[in-house]
Amino acid sequence: MKFAMFYEIPVPKPWTPGKEHQAYKNTLEQAVLGDKVGFHAFWSVEHHFLDEYSHCSNPEVLYGAIAARTKNIRIGYGVRLLPQPYNHPIRTAESVAVLDLISDGRVDFGTGRSSSRAELEGFNVDVDTAREQWREALGHIVGAWTNDEYQADGEFWKMGAPRRVHPKPLQKPHPPIFGATSSPAGHEEIGRQGLGLCSFTVGMPPESMVDNIGLYRKGLAECTKPAGKFVNDTAATFTMVHCAPTKEEAYAVAEESFVWYPKAGAAIIGSVAEWLEERNHPLGTYDYTAGPLQHQREGALEYLTFDYIHSTGSGVVGDPDECIETLKRYEAAGVDILLCLLNPYNIPHEKVMQSIELFGKYVIPEFK
Repeated sequence: MKFAMFYEIPVPKPWTPGKEHQAYKNTLEQAVLGDKVGFHAFWSVEHHFLDEYSHCSNPEVLYGAIAARTKNIRIGYGVRLLPQPYNHPIRTAESVAVLDLISDGRVDFGTGRSSSRAELEGFNVDVDTAREQWREALGHIVGAWTNDEYQADGEFWKMGAPRRVHPKPLQKPHPPIFGATSSPAGHEEIGRQGLGLCSFTVGMPPESMVDNIGLYRKGLAECTKPAGKFVNDTAATFTMVHCAPTKEEAYAVAEESFVWYPKAGAAIIGSVAEWLEERNHPLGTYDYTAGPLQHQREGALEYLTFDYIHSTGSGVVGDPDECIETLKRYEAAGVDILLCLLNPYNIPHEKVMQSIELFGKYVIPEFK
């Protein structure tokens, strides 16, 4: 199992002058350290309008800065939003190719359609066709990467005539492609597309991944025409991670953030169901958002305590030995890459740096 750093770039209130600036400077410093101590990759999200939870709306600028400061760590889109009007597929193909060139071929290309009311409503995304747009956009991106000339002529995007799309990625035929999902049906769909899996199921025990990865592998077995030029069969998921010299220190530092983050995430996902409910609109392929909304209305999220998260292994927290013990459960569940959410909310920079150091010294070597 490999380990990737995963970043939302949260900015907790109060928003004092310079706080966003410092959050980005901290992230850069942490990424550089992660490269030195042996993390496999650095991934970050693309999110819009999500107060405190994520202030990472233009991750590609961040990726360029990281590429310039590091040598080995791969750089992952976690994820690039593909439906209209987030990102035009040709502009996406161009941007990813530039990053692949300046990073010497270190890009992993994660894709998704987004699962928050703030973003879907804020960008006026058509929820009924968002999945179809994602599929079509992927085809255009791969076509632009792998053909001398390419002409988009689909339902959602048209180019009018064949055109040369520059530059081309360094990795041939193209960077590895991942698809993000939070729903059981989505895991199977990602497999059928022949994409690497990016399972966004936080706040759940490692063993919950067994069924999800099983659905993904079932989809892979049914894949007859992969979305890319090769099948990427890598299964990745993410979880909250904090390592400290002692268990007591780890628990004290992580407690607030490990509870805040999954509760905030559930509210964000549930907001989609609430929004569509207000419009008397069917949930369609966003049916999985109904569960978090129901849990919120029933008060079930109040039972999501640090003790529950820690005791079930739904977050990796403790000294190096305890972290290794929990991580072996993810490995046993079939996870190939674990995306480590190192700062879910408000863990101090110096404590995140310490956690990265301990991971590099004690944890990562146990999984080589």
